[in-house]
Amino acid sequence: MTARLNDGKTIILRLEIDTAFAQFSKAVTAIEGAKGDIVAIDVIHTDKNKSIRDLTVKITEQGASERLTNALKSVEGIKLVHISDRTFLLHLGGKITIQPKTPIQNRDDLSRVYTPDVARVCQAISDAPSKAHTLTIKRNTVAVVSDGSAVLGLGNIGPYAAMPVMEGKAMLFKQFADVDAFPICLDTQDTEEVIAAIKNIAPAFGGINLEDISAPRCFEIERRLRDELDIPVFHDDQHGTAVVLFAGLLNALKLTGRTLEDARIVVCGIGAAGTACTKMLLAGGARHIVGVDREGILCSEKKYDNAMWQWYAENTNQDRLSGGLKDALAGADVFIGVSAGGLLSREDVMSMAADPIVFAMANPEPEIRPEQVEDIVGVFATGRSDYPNQINNVLCFPGIFRGALDSRASVINEEMKLAAAEAIASVIGEDELSRLYIIPSVFNAKVVEEVRRRVTLAAQRSGVSRRQLRD
Repeated sequence: MTARLNDGKTIILRLEIDTAFAQFSKAVTAIEGAKGDIVAIDVIHTDKNKSIRDLTVKITEQGASERLTNALKSVEGIKLVHISDRTFLLHLGGKITIQPKTPIQNRDDLSRVYTPDVARVCQAISDAPSKAHTLTIKRNTVAVVSDGSAVLGLGNIGPYAAMPVMEGKAMLFKQFADVDAFPICLDTQDTEEVIAAIKNIAPAFGGINLEDISAPRCFEIERRLRDELDIPVFHDDQHGTAVVLFAGLLNALKLTGRTLEDARIVVCGIGAAGTACTKMLLAGGARHIVGVDREGILCSEKKYDNAMWQWYAENTNQDRLSGGLKDALAGADVFIGVSAGGLLSREDVMSMAADPIVFAMANPEPEIRPEQVEDIVGVFATGRSDYPNQINNVLCFPGIFRGALDSRASVINEEMKLAAAEAIASVIGEDELSRLYIIPSVFNAKVVEEVRRRVTLAAQRSGVSRRQLRD
C-alpha cells in the first residue's frame, strides 16, 4: 500500500501486530524513527495471537508519510492495514444521506405518505404528468451522472472510484443552492448505453448534471439528451468552466481597458472545456479567437479527423494564422489554457500585448505559475484554490440549476449561461475590482442568488421557462 497523503497533518494508522513476532514497542520505534509523533492509541481488538490498534500520528516533515509507511513494512510481524486522515474519515459511509421531510409517527401518517392515500396522488399525476413537478421530488432534484471516464486529474478510473466526486458535487448543490442532488455512476462507457440509462431515470429528476465524461463522447451524449429530454441537461466540465471563465474575463477586460469584441484571444487545449469556452466567447461577441492543440493552430485550410477540431477551425482563426502556440501568442491580449501544466514560458507571455490577461487553468499544475510572470501580466487566473482569481465551477452550477428548476426550464440555453456569467461578474463592484480580485469567492452568498435571479429572467425571455415567476 502506498501512502498518498499530504504532509503536515494528523493521520490514523491501523496496525495488526502478530504478538509471536513483534511487540508494540517495535511499531513505536519505527514510527518515531520516521519522524512521526504518536498522540493517541486505541485498542480495536486483542487476543493471544494478535493485537489490532489505531494510532493517531502527527506528521510535519516533507515525505514523512512515505517514510513512515516504509518503516512499518520493514518490521516483521507488523501489518499496516490502512491509513486514514481527516479526508478519508469524512468519506466513511459516504458524504450524503436522505432524510424525510416529515416524521411518520402513527398509522394515519403512514397511510398518507404511503398506502392507501398515496394512490390519489399517483392518480393525479397519471391524469396530468406535469404535476410530477409539484407533487414529487422532481421539483427540486438533480441527477449528478458520470461514467468515471475523465475524473478530475485522475482520468479513466471507472464508476466506483468516481463516486466520491459525485457525492461531493451533490453536497455543493445542497449547501449553496438547496438543490437536492443525487450521485449516479454508470457501469458503462458505451455512448448509447449511457444515453439510454439517463433517459430511463429522467422521470425522477428535474435536471441532469453530466460530470467527468470523456471527450469527444461527452458532446454526443449531451447533444442527444438535450434533444430527447424535456428537462435541463448541463455538462459542467464544459459549460460550468465556460461560464466562470467568461465571468472572470469580463472583469479582466474591464480592468485592463479592453473590449471582448477587439481582444485577440488564444485558447490552448481544444477539448470539451476549450470548445465550450470558445462557444460562449463567440456568443458573447468575441471576434478574434485562435485555437491551439497538439497539431498546432487550428485552421480551416486543414482537414481534421476530430469533428470538434474541424468545427473549431471553421468558426475561429479568421486571419488564417498557422504554426504553433508561440506563433498564436505573438501580440495576443488573452491566453486561456485548459490543456496541461508547464506549456507556457515567461518568454511566451512577454511576446503577448502589454498587460496581457493569462488564464492558466490546467489542474493541478497550470500552464505557467503566477509567480513566473506576475510582474508582466495585467491579470492572472488559475483553476487552483491556493492562488488568487480561481476559476471554480462551484460559482456556476448551483445557481444555474436553482434558476432552471425554479423556472421549470426545458433546457439551459446560451442566454441563460451568458446571464449566469454576467451575474457572477456583477457581484464584484467597480470599487472592489483589482488584478487580484476579478472573480468572487465560492462562499460569497450573493453569487447563487444573483445567478438564480438572472437565469430565471433569461429563461423567461428566451421562451424556455414553463413557470412564470414574480421577482
